[in-house]
Amino acid sequence: MGNGAKAQQKRERAAKDGKGAAKSQLKANAQACNIQCVICKSTFLQTIAKTM
Repeated sequence: MGNGAKAQQKRERAAKDGKGAAKSQLKANAQACNIQCVICKSTFLQTIAKTM
């Protein structure tokens, strides 16, 4: 068994054990917008933790 056959076998196994259906993160991203601008009322993601 050469390297080409091993690579093909690896691709076949990966395809068989695939992730399945892709899942959308749009709802989770919308819920994570927890900072609202006072001026324009747009929402933004919090990207850093508050320091105490």
